[in-house]
Amino acid sequence: MRPPCAGNLLPVQYLLAIESSCDETAAAVIDDTLNVRSNIVASQDALHQRFGGVVPEIASRAHVERIMPVIDEALRQADVTLQQLSGIAVVTEPGLVGSLLVGLTAGKTLAWLLDVPLVAVNHIEAHLFACRMAAGRDIFPAVGLVVSGGHSNVYNCRSETDLELLGSTIDDAAGEAFDKVASLLGLPYPGGPSIQRAAENGDPQAFRFPRSFIRDDEIRFSFSGLKTAVLYEAQGIPGRNEQPPDLTPQRIADIAASFQEAVVDVLVAKVQLAVRKLGHRTVCLGGGVAANGRLRERLQQAADENGFELVIAPRELCTDNAAMAAIGWKLLQEGRTAPLDLDVTPGLVRAD
Repeated sequence: MRPPCAGNLLPVQYLLAIESSCDETAAAVIDDTLNVRSNIVASQDALHQRFGGVVPEIASRAHVERIMPVIDEALRQADVTLQQLSGIAVVTEPGLVGSLLVGLTAGKTLAWLLDVPLVAVNHIEAHLFACRMAAGRDIFPAVGLVVSGGHSNVYNCRSETDLELLGSTIDDAAGEAFDKVASLLGLPYPGGPSIQRAAENGDPQAFRFPRSFIRDDEIRFSFSGLKTAVLYEAQGIPGRNEQPPDLTPQRIADIAASFQEAVVDVLVAKVQLAVRKLGHRTVCLGGGVAANGRLRERLQQAADENGFELVIAPRELCTDNAAMAAIGWKLLQEGRTAPLDLDVTPGLVRAD
């Protein structure tokens, strides 16, 4: 890291990044060399656990309570004052409308008070920029796969800030399916880590669950049928007078392993399809489900077999955080600042 001022070098500049798109309140301070000086995340898992998923109203209220303490802690840990900030980056899309508005309001207020530029960050693009941060060098063009609670999207990443959506899920995202299947099996929320832990003791070939669109020449996903197949295996098929076997620990482990394998099979197949279609020799993996060990293992295996480079965001940058909004520095360099009447773009990103 450069010293604050040395000889003829310019002083280090600092960007404050804010992320509140779903159920994590996060703030980070990143300098203009992309060095993360602090990265604070206030998790809401405990608030949503009994519901088995994120409750938007609870999430937005928690953001209101936590946003300023989180920003304050990020500045304190970075040893940076408000007056030293050169810009504010805030996630404005996609996500929950109430959650996004809390972060945007804080960001706009600080940008106005400090008279510094405001930058709007796309949450999905930031997940892929986390791969660039992990690599420490330019890795584009690349195929980008973002797998999270609401998204299972494949991108043509022409550059750090030029991304084209190639395909997405048409119903449940992979992360959403993990949460729902975990609930069906009586495993705790969030479902991703719970399914992975259970699957470690299971047989991934115990059940042949569906793999929708796996042989299609289109880049698209569907996990609703897989989720229903797990439901029938765990609880029986409605209308049939058949009692399914008890959900013993081993049966739960086998179902979890077989479900996880089905999800991974489809994700890996579509990444390989995108590599063939685009000819890129690099694949980036980001998003909460990118922390899944089996997905990482299988994608690395595919990379070794097919001769492309796999770049994965570090686990601490897979789940929602503000450090990945360091992409704001690239947007600033391109002059892509935002006005103070900026609004949020909630919802999910889906291919047409």
